[in-house]
Amino acid sequence: MTASNSITVRLHLDSRPGLLAKALQAVGDQDGDVGAIDIVRADAEHTVRDVTIETLDEAHAERVVAALSQVPGVEVASWSDRTFLLHLGGKIEINSKTPVRTRDQLSMVYTPGVARVCRAIAADPAAAWNLTIKRNTVAVVSDGSAVLGLGNIGPLAAMPVMEGKAQLFKEFAGVDAFPICLDTQDTEAVIAAVTALAPGFGGINLEDIAAPRCFEIERRLQEALDIPVFHDDQHGTAVVLAAAFLNALKLTGKRAEDLKVVVAGVGAAGTACTEILLELGVRNIIGCDRGGALSRTRRDLNSAKQAYLERTNPHDEAGDLHSVLRGADVFIGLSGPNLIGADDLKAMARDPVVFAMSNPDPEIDPQVALPLVAIMATGRSDYPNQINNVLCFPGLFRGALDCRARRVTPNMKLAAARAIAEVIPEQALLPDYIIPSVFDPAVAPAVAEAVKQAARDDGVARH
Repeated sequence: MTASNSITVRLHLDSRPGLLAKALQAVGDQDGDVGAIDIVRADAEHTVRDVTIETLDEAHAERVVAALSQVPGVEVASWSDRTFLLHLGGKIEINSKTPVRTRDQLSMVYTPGVARVCRAIAADPAAAWNLTIKRNTVAVVSDGSAVLGLGNIGPLAAMPVMEGKAQLFKEFAGVDAFPICLDTQDTEAVIAAVTALAPGFGGINLEDIAAPRCFEIERRLQEALDIPVFHDDQHGTAVVLAAAFLNALKLTGKRAEDLKVVVAGVGAAGTACTEILLELGVRNIIGCDRGGALSRTRRDLNSAKQAYLERTNPHDEAGDLHSVLRGADVFIGLSGPNLIGADDLKAMARDPVVFAMSNPDPEIDPQVALPLVAIMATGRSDYPNQINNVLCFPGLFRGALDCRARRVTPNMKLAAARAIAEVIPEQALLPDYIIPSVFDPAVAPAVAEAVKQAARDDGVARH
């Protein structure tokens, strides 16, 4: 039970001793978890209280409310889902940086004064970086085809996620991001739309676009535009995974070039994670899909998986996931729930490292895995070592915008990963503390500085 499934129930209780306790007992009988209890008002006959309750899901919440309704002397006046309340009217808004209260102010921010600024940009397009919001804006673009763990739910249903992404950009790095959900899942149409809207932005964050289309969309947009194009599902995940991987190496004393790494799930995120691990020196990576290991004996691989195979599995191991996991040092899960079990972990190498990142349910239950591994990480916030993209994208774009980068290079991504890893001093590393908290204020500035320097080193920084 978490806050994401919590409700607030307004109760009218008769003023008699012990009634609140009976109401709370009814919640407990339904396995609800009571949080805050606030008095709204009270008089001689009634007390009105707001009770916050954590539940498992919507059906559980309804059972809790029904149980409260059955307590004599208790009336459920109303109840609301706290997550839905948070989204009412959307989660972001646009604010003016300057007041417009006089004719002078109006004449400068709009006509006629604005015309002089427009002419300056027309004469020198680079002036837009200083004279418009371009210098601090990112477009968060999705077609709704691969949203979180929900799949292809379309652009309207994707909006709450894109709004949330924009909110995180602002909260963690001061970047003004705008959610843009496109009503098309045609590759050419997406490319055309993003290319057309790009002039108003300093960067493009692609989000929740299904593989393999996402690979071509990102590649083509980066070729067409002179601003960073970054598919966060791929590269944000990879950067944070790499940070955790670097710190795991420090704790286990193993070397990247000696490892056998098995990756379950070779879609967008799995491919990007593999690429960054290769950059870090890992030589033996075996990717697995539903058909088992990607090997040269397979005849059912599409072009993206064939390209993946050309860079991996040097010993051409074949078989299912359980077979190739034997003797592996690291398991990386980017696929689905409950793919492996305790016997698989026991068959791995000494001091195995497991990154089970499927959400909401990882590839193995952490409670099962923890006694059998040296280090365990997941994509969930209710376990230690959360691999969370928010550790990467705000700081990465902050750095890219500040130096007016033309693109995001592999070196910039590696710099971001190392910066995240180094937020935790080596002497402070623990098996359940290999990655900093998403709320650590040191993360975004460290990533931004590292990215800026890497962009300058790679010659892609304008400023």
